[in-house]
Amino acid sequence: MRYRVFTEDDFGAITELDALVQAQADPGFAALPEREQEGRIRTSLPALRFYLRSEHSFIAEERQSGDETPGGRLTGVVLAQSVWMGDKPIILVTACLVRPGSEDDGRTAAGLLHAVIKSAYDAAVYEIHYPLTPQLEHAAQAEGSFVTGRYAVHHLGSRQQTAPGERLAGGGYTDAGRK
Repeated sequence: MRYRVFTEDDFGAITELDALVQAQADPGFAALPEREQEGRIRTSLPALRFYLRSEHSFIAEERQSGDETPGGRLTGVVLAQSVWMGDKPIILVTACLVRPGSEDDGRTAAGLLHAVIKSAYDAAVYEIHYPLTPQLEHAAQAEGSFVTGRYAVHHLGSRQQTAPGERLAGGGYTDAGRK
């Protein structure tokens, strides 16, 4: 496995990977309203251009032993960015996507997270925040990360009705801001 910063030449493969991951996570993804599909996809052209400049986003490629040629089968991508928190910078991982059906026991996700950690250290950023998804839990344990809580996302408008994830009890607020 090889981990590297991606280039514009990788955009098509990354977008295809995102579509595969979305379809696996929700078999009804293609039938969702367009706005919900757009909200779940992390690999639009503007997003990929942004993450390309972040210098903290990487891809994982599966390569044949001894193969030194560029490229390989894309098996994963991690999208991360530097964020100023008012008193210090952090690296925020927004997505870690691994090819469905990958039988690597979490090695791809672990390698991608490790690449982010190394790039953060090299940039003198000493805090990395990421959602503790089932996919990243083994990697978090291997890296000795600390769990400080659960990561929640609140969607506004119509996305609140179709957003992915486990909805917490309470029902939320209406668009008018009242229960």
